[in-house]
Amino acid sequence: MPKLPVLKPKRLLRILLKAGFEIDHTTGSHYILYHSDGKRVTLPYHAKDLPKGTTHAILTAAGINIDEIKKYLQTNKNHQSPAVFCL
Repeated sequence: MPKLPVLKPKRLLRILLKAGFEIDHTTGSHYILYHSDGKRVTLPYHAKDLPKGTTHAILTAAGINIDEIKKYLQTNKNHQSPAVFCL
């Protein structure tokens, strides 16, 4: 099984947006994202790296595996993502 990359919340937010999630609202320093198939993810938004367990739990709730993360990270290197704005 490939290792889970260390991600900052900003980068994970971009990955989730590319995966089809939309920002519903923010509560304090947490983004609440929904997918059209009914999945809901809460993403803590801080400046530090996310702990591996938190990242794994978010990806599991989103239904995204590590191989998909690596695909999104590779496409992120080739293209500049649009800016993400706070609500």
